[in-house]
Amino acid sequence: MRSDTQCESRRGRRRRGRSGGRALAGVMTAAVMAAVMATSAALAAPVYRHVDAQGNVVYSDRPASGERVELAPISVVDPQGESEGASGVVPSSPPREASAPEAAAAYTRFEIASPADGTTLPTGRAGGVQVRLAIQPPLVASDRVQLRVDGEVRQSPMRTQVFAVSGLARGEHQLLAEIVDAQGAVQMATPPVTLYVQRASVNLPANPNRANGSK
Repeated sequence: MRSDTQCESRRGRRRRGRSGGRALAGVMTAAVMAAVMATSAALAAPVYRHVDAQGNVVYSDRPASGERVELAPISVVDPQGESEGASGVVPSSPPREASAPEAAAAYTRFEIASPADGTTLPTGRAGGVQVRLAIQPPLVASDRVQLRVDGEVRQSPMRTQVFAVSGLARGEHQLLAEIVDAQGAVQMATPPVTLYVQRASVNLPANPNRANGSK
């Protein structure tokens, strides 16, 4: 009899243990569901805008004397999907042409290397001079160089760094070179160089060492 009673007692304890476990699991499940429902309700709850006596704007979920704010739904856009398009290939942007200031900025050096500023051409040069330019980096394919003498274009635009100038009149002259683009717009100019030219003059007085009437 005692053995049967002990068996029945152990079976009862096992049943109560199983029932208690199921009850605890049910309570935990209900708690989780309640938390999820509360979160969903909070997200769906209306929002009200209030302005206090100091003019501060406060938002809350309590209406009171506030004004209800309608929140627009948030749209999520996949930037990769939009850029790839239907074909799945990302389109490449067309190359952008450089503007005049950008093209000019590409040249780090542009000046008249020869003759130097203030050079005097002697009479024997007959007003002829070779103008050499220093251009770094080299000219791009679409650019040309033109030479101005006293403000007038003396040499038309060409791809060169050397200009030959001849027949300069006696006196002072100013040399200046310009880089022009394919449309003829000036991109950059060198600092001006002043040049002095000596020439023989027909107005020179007769040689005083010559005898009168001598040839």
